[in-house]
Amino acid sequence: MKLYILIFIFILSSCDSINKNNNTVNTIKTQLTLSQKIFNSNYCNKIIDNSYIKICYSYDKKAAKAVEYTLNGDLVNAVNIKMRPRFYSEPTLPPKYRATYYDYKNSGYERGHMAPDAAFDWSDESLHAVYTLANIIPQIPDVNEHTWVKAEEHARKEAVIHGKITVINIVKYDTNSPKIGDNNISVSKGFYKIMYNKDENYKECFYYKNEANTSRSLTTHQIDCKDVKL
Repeated sequence: MKLYILIFIFILSSCDSINKNNNTVNTIKTQLTLSQKIFNSNYCNKIIDNSYIKICYSYDKKAAKAVEYTLNGDLVNAVNIKMRPRFYSEPTLPPKYRATYYDYKNSGYERGHMAPDAAFDWSDESLHAVYTLANIIPQIPDVNEHTWVKAEEHARKEAVIHGKITVINIVKYDTNSPKIGDNNISVSKGFYKIMYNKDENYKECFYYKNEANTSRSLTTHQIDCKDVKL
């Protein structure tokens, strides 16, 4: 009888240990940052990191799924280089998955930066880094010129206020996204901009549809960060 009791206690103890281990694993999973959830081989076909921006690239879309970068307040408006470099196909991608400058010609879409040139115009090298076409997606002209640009301006202001912020832009696609160009570049349905500084307890999120006649008001596009979906 004592033997059975000892065996029963051992089984209970083992189950408790397993549950604790499972809880630990679950806790670790929930502690993954948004960046960790995005920038991995399960979500990206290739991760491009040129020291200034990090790009989660899709071979199927031939475009970015997300772009992450840090905005330093001290560098915002520090130099403002006027001369812009030329767009270039991303050399680290296999040629068959690259976008080209001419894919956008007569497409009705503009070359929209995910990491904007105005955030990196403090050196020739940093500015060149954001002109890779892996950092560019097709954007409706009105969005590129008047609405999305306001979120970019807002991000730079917040970087000055908080010293620096991290920005993650997430691009959303439909299952059957429209295509442009000879290389069939996918056109997104919209994109998120997530901005945060954990030390300053600051976080803001925005969502923009890639559509004409989109509201030009910044606050119209602000969302609860809990609503961001990969």
